[in-house]
Amino acid sequence: MDFSICQKDIETAQRRWGDNLVRIGKIFRENGDYKEAVIKFVEKFYAYDSTQVLFKPTLASLYQFRLTKDSAISYFMGGNPQFPRDTGFALKPWEFVRFENSGFIFMEKYSISMGNYFFKDLDGREVKVEYSIGYFRNEDGDIKINLHHSSLPYNPKPVSKT
Repeated sequence: MDFSICQKDIETAQRRWGDNLVRIGKIFRENGDYKEAVIKFVEKFYAYDSTQVLFKPTLASLYQFRLTKDSAISYFMGGNPQFPRDTGFALKPWEFVRFENSGFIFMEKYSISMGNYFFKDLDGREVKVEYSIGYFRNEDGDIKINLHHSSLPYNPKPVSKT
């Protein structure tokens, strides 16, 4: 089996990740089973069931590194007393997620992308987030994430001219 990953594979995985994230918020707003949707999302896109995953989500400060599946689920869904500041990133009313890749690294069995992704809310406002994501193809041929670091862009405080 060919385990390589090309740019088109990454772009497809990114689009599916964004579409599924938006879908979770819609399920939540419609009082559907968002908990099951979050669990399936994490299992579909992240490799927690097969290897170590390094996940540093955007809006996590107290427990910023999510090295277990349960901690990732908590970030996306909230409600876990072990992570009391998690409010459920996937439950936000996102309308669309778009990626702007700045660059790629392609290796024999592993690829990395880095850039910005933009989360558009229902009011049309976009939130810009910086990311680096590592991908590999598992034995079933599915593309999984085992590295995901994202953060808000640096926003310096204005310098006083006094």
